[in-house]
Amino acid sequence: MKPARVAAIARKECLHILRDPLSLLMALAIPALMLLLFGYALTLDVDRVPLVVWDQDGSPASRELISRFEGSRYFALHRYATRYGDLELDLDERRALVGLVIPPQYGQRLRGGRTATVQLLVDGTDSNTASLAIGYAEALVLAQGERSQLALAHRRFGRAPDPPLDFQPRVWYNPELRSRYDIVPGLIAVIMMIIAALLTSLTVAREWENGTMEQLIATPVLAGELVAGKLIPYFGLGLLDVALAVLMGEFLFGVPLRGGLLLLFALATIFLSGALAIGIFFSIVSRSQLLASQLAMLTTFLPAFLLSGFMYPIRNMPEPIQYLTYLIPARYFVYLLRALYLKGAGVALLAGEALLLLAFGVAMTMLARAKFRKALE
Repeated sequence: MKPARVAAIARKECLHILRDPLSLLMALAIPALMLLLFGYALTLDVDRVPLVVWDQDGSPASRELISRFEGSRYFALHRYATRYGDLELDLDERRALVGLVIPPQYGQRLRGGRTATVQLLVDGTDSNTASLAIGYAEALVLAQGERSQLALAHRRFGRAPDPPLDFQPRVWYNPELRSRYDIVPGLIAVIMMIIAALLTSLTVAREWENGTMEQLIATPVLAGELVAGKLIPYFGLGLLDVALAVLMGEFLFGVPLRGGLLLLFALATIFLSGALAIGIFFSIVSRSQLLASQLAMLTTFLPAFLLSGFMYPIRNMPEPIQYLTYLIPARYFVYLLRALYLKGAGVALLAGEALLLLAFGVAMTMLARAKFRKALE
C-alpha cells in the first residue's frame, strides 16, 4: 500500500465533500440536531407528576401528609377534589396522573395509634411513570407514618425510641440521579454509529452510479488503498462530530466529563473505524446509494438504539437477546462513554471493551477490503 495513492483517493473524496454542501451539512448538522432533539426531549426523570387530592378528613395530620407531596419535586398538586367523581374525571382526561384519597378520621386514627388507610389512584397507561410514582408516593407515606409513630411515642412515654435501622443511601457517580447525565453520553455513541455508517455508505456506490468506478479500476490503485482513501476524509468528519458532541454535552447540557479527553478521542477513533467500515461495506456490496443508505440505517439505528443498553438495560432483556447484543459495537462504546463521563474511568478499566471495539473495526475493514477485491474481478 502506497501512501501517495491513498492520499490521492482521500483528496478526491475531500473535494467531492466540499463540492456537495448537502453531504457536508448532513455530516455536521444532523448529529448536532439529533443531539439537541434527543437530549432535550428524551428523559427518564419522573418529576412534577400532576396530583389531585381528595381530603375527606381536613385535619392537621392530613394537611401535613399533603404538604409532604407538595414539597416533593416528584409531585405537583393540580387541585383539591370534593368528590370521588372529580378524581375519576381528572384521571380520565389526563389532567392528573395520580389521585390521593385521605379518608375521614385519618388524623384521629393516627393520634390513637391505630392504622390509618390512604388510597392512591394511579393512571397506568404509562406503566413506567406509574410504577415510579407509586414508589415515590409509598416512600412519602411511609416516612409520614414513621414520623406519626415517633410523635405518638413521644407523647406517651416522654421520648421517642431510637429507630431499629439507620438507612443511609449514598449514590455514586450521579448523586442527583439526573437521567441526562446517563442519556447524553449514550446518545453520542448512538448518533456517531448512525452518522458514520450513513456517510460512507454512499462513497463506493456513488462511483458505480456515476460511471467513474471503471476509471478507478483501470488505475494502479489497489483495493486496500481505495478503501483507506475513502475512509480517511469521513474519519476526520467523524472526529469533528465527536468534538462537537462533547462541546454540546459540556456547555449546553451541563454533563461533566470526568475522564480524560484524550482517552475519549482515542476510544472514538477505534469506534469510528468500525462504524465507517460498516457503511463502506454496504456501499461495496449494494453498488446503489439508496440501497446502501437503507441497509446502513437498518443495521445501525435499531440495534444501536434498542440493543446497546442505551435505552433499556441489557440484563433485563431475554437471554438470547443478551447474547445477540455482544455483536452490537455500540454496546461497548455506550459503556465506555458512560464510564468516562460519570466514573472518570481510566485505561485499566476500559481496556476490555476497547479491545473488542478494535477487533470489530479491524474485522469490518478487512471484510470491506476483501469484498471490494472481489468486485474488481
